[in-house]
Amino acid sequence: MPCLGHLNLNWFTLPISSQAVSLAMCKPLCPGDSAALQFLTTVASVCGFSLHHPSLTLPEPCIQQVCNKHVGGEAGASHQQDIPRLGKPQLKPEINTQPLVGRTSGLGGAMLWILRLVLCSLLTPTRADPGALLRLGMDVLNREVQNAMDESHILEKMAAEAGQKRPGMKPIKGITDLKVKDVLLPVITMNFTPGVGVFQCVSTGMTITGKSFMGGNMEIIVVLNITATNRLLQDEETGLPMFKSEGCEVILVSVKTNLPSNMLPKVVNKFLDSTLHKVLPGLMCPAIDAVLVYVNKKWASLNAPMPVGQMGTVQYVLTSVPTTTPSYIQVDFSPVVQQQKGNTVQLADDAGGAEFPEDHAEGSSQLLLSAAFLTAELALLQKSFDVKVKDTMIGELPPQTTVTLAGFIPKVAEAYPKPKPLVTQIRINKPPKVTMKTGKSLLHLHGTLEMFAARRRGKPPVSLFVLETHFNLKIQYSVHEDRLQMTTSLDRLLSMSRRSSSIGPFKEKKLIGFITDFLQEAYIPVINDVLQVGFPLPDLLDMNYNLAELDITENALVLNLKLD
Repeated sequence: MPCLGHLNLNWFTLPISSQAVSLAMCKPLCPGDSAALQFLTTVASVCGFSLHHPSLTLPEPCIQQVCNKHVGGEAGASHQQDIPRLGKPQLKPEINTQPLVGRTSGLGGAMLWILRLVLCSLLTPTRADPGALLRLGMDVLNREVQNAMDESHILEKMAAEAGQKRPGMKPIKGITDLKVKDVLLPVITMNFTPGVGVFQCVSTGMTITGKSFMGGNMEIIVVLNITATNRLLQDEETGLPMFKSEGCEVILVSVKTNLPSNMLPKVVNKFLDSTLHKVLPGLMCPAIDAVLVYVNKKWASLNAPMPVGQMGTVQYVLTSVPTTTPSYIQVDFSPVVQQQKGNTVQLADDAGGAEFPEDHAEGSSQLLLSAAFLTAELALLQKSFDVKVKDTMIGELPPQTTVTLAGFIPKVAEAYPKPKPLVTQIRINKPPKVTMKTGKSLLHLHGTLEMFAARRRGKPPVSLFVLETHFNLKIQYSVHEDRLQMTTSLDRLLSMSRRSSSIGPFKEKKLIGFITDFLQEAYIPVINDVLQVGFPLPDLLDMNYNLAELDITENALVLNLKLD
């Protein structure tokens, strides 16, 4: 009987008879017949998925291809083939699916193509664009792993513990007083493994000493590669990204000893069999795990709520498990923007798609913040955009009195023969909205502008008129520490209409210049003061956002992340 498995996805479960395969985000299936493997291979080819068969292994040169660039070159590669690898190969190559494409004919072929289309539509998830995207290139990952290796001194610690007795560890025949010293500075090489995570190779060396069975001091100089696949997952409890190592192997590159040359073959063979196979994997592989623990801690605060002044919080929550491609790791966020009272600001879904530009440097990292996300963040500050201006003298503006206003609306002079100070109140009655085109970002504000004539102390001011207004502010972006900063300037007063007036009808167009100057001189500075609170950026991997280069693209702000 063939093994019946289930193709487990987020949205449906499809019973199938299957070989042990993995289809993109599908979970591994149980072993069975090979017909389903060919079937899924064809679907994967048409749909553009990557199909892996876990029972296959790569030939030796393929596994060592990365490491040999850093230890011994071609000579190291040829020598290495004669030295055993310590561990079982775990790499999974892609199956060449090309020959299976196009094997259709007649009615059966038509039915198969229909089935392909149906399955492709089912296997392609449909969801709203995330509010923020992070692409981690090899530049950031190399730095983090190297920093973790350097700052933790894990290899040195492992070496120091090599001679200590540990529970369950059997004594090694033929050598006593085992010690490890002179650990070489590791050279770390990494490559992305699509759909899995990162393949890592640590090239290092060390000297192993002890008393040999011959009674003298034995010194063995070993150069080796530690390889592992660091699978990228999402922690079920915390929702945070996490790396987990799999298939750790120790590959010997060279072995040298201080024993007499006529004893070398026998001693080395015995040492490889009885010592290195027991010592090195248990000594070196935990170093990979320890480094990943160190790196995973750099994600610890990623989804913690971060304050936006006293107005609310922003929380970067993962939309799904991060995706690994041949060039980068992509992390999709569904940010949670919450007001101080607990109400959540929903991200608009009509802002259009936001995508990374295609001209980024190979191996670089970027953070994308969508216009919809920035709009939601600015909604936290909406009440702070309501402003009442009582000052008579403001910047380069003429005195804010009824006399100045009468120059545009003569009826004001009739109602107030004697000069009265003006009080202007602006209320934003719709949520602020951010729009972005390549090179330009605008903040749209809809509200009312009401102008009053002040009276003696103790008496409330008298409303002269209320105008419905819509104006745009240009946004300039910058970064200070871990916060995105915005500075605005007036772009255009788009529309202005009279809602009410206590002084009778008048032509609003005559006020355009007066109101425009008022917004630029009196209102914009207040808005910029409010915006100084800044908006928090994702707290991850000790990222120094101050070095980022900012680009405004279609519907998004892209931060090109730079290393120190």
